[in-house]
Amino acid sequence: MIDTSFFKELDRFSFMVRKRVSTAYSGSRRSILRGRGMEPVSYREYTQGDDFKIIDWKVYGRTEKLYVKEFEEEKSLTTHILLDTSKSMDFRNKFEYAAMLALGFAYLVTKDNEKFGVSTFAEEINITKPKRGRRYLSQTIDLLNNTQLIGKTRFDYCMEKYAAIIKSRSLVFIISDFMTDINAVKSAIFRLGDNELVLIQVLDPVEKNLNLGGEAKLIDLETDRKIDIYTSPRLRAEYEKLLGDHIAGIKETCLNVGADFHTVTTDKPVFDAIFEVVNQRQVKKVVRR
Repeated sequence: MIDTSFFKELDRFSFMVRKRVSTAYSGSRRSILRGRGMEPVSYREYTQGDDFKIIDWKVYGRTEKLYVKEFEEEKSLTTHILLDTSKSMDFRNKFEYAAMLALGFAYLVTKDNEKFGVSTFAEEINITKPKRGRRYLSQTIDLLNNTQLIGKTRFDYCMEKYAAIIKSRSLVFIISDFMTDINAVKSAIFRLGDNELVLIQVLDPVEKNLNLGGEAKLIDLETDRKIDIYTSPRLRAEYEKLLGDHIAGIKETCLNVGADFHTVTTDKPVFDAIFEVVNQRQVKKVVRR
């Protein structure tokens, strides 16, 4: 059963999924749209057909001319959360942790009454239509509690299918261990790179450092292949280099498209992991401005 008690902790900060729309710079997504928005940013002379409610009467009092306010209009992003449910996630509590991250982001989006969808993928992708509301969040919790972890990860295939259903620039989270072919991951990043893309790699501490204490039997959860090893310092060093190179390749591709990438281990409090992701997005938002 997925523990959602940490939702109360998430009330400590607000997750800004609303981004300002831009045709000039995709980073801050800011533009001036004529309409009713959050705050006036400029004025123009009144023309027939304009709404009288947006006339600035103080300006009229000074100039004896009618001017209307132009507003900066905010539009929200739909949030798509893609959660790996392949058999490789069935290691200790790795899937439960990843699911808590997915639900944590969904909870924060729900607080702003925005649309979200949590879709699961392995060999195929189970696409759920984004909706809004706490009832939908409860349905999503039930869905993940009843999810079975099976099969290998056909990463690029699943991301290709999902990319086809995204009709406008969106906020996309991919939560996975990313223990799959690096070229498939890179291809998927480029495929979804036009969106606000965030990749979160979830690993068990053992997967991060291979600290098994000598002799061990490893089982590939996706193929059931078994191998006996002795975790010598040399083997651990070689393993950590291979893992580091794999992660570096993902990070480099994310950097190329402006995506965020995080690696977290399951011994890190879920709240701290979510805060790290949100904080980095907020910092980037300030820097872009």
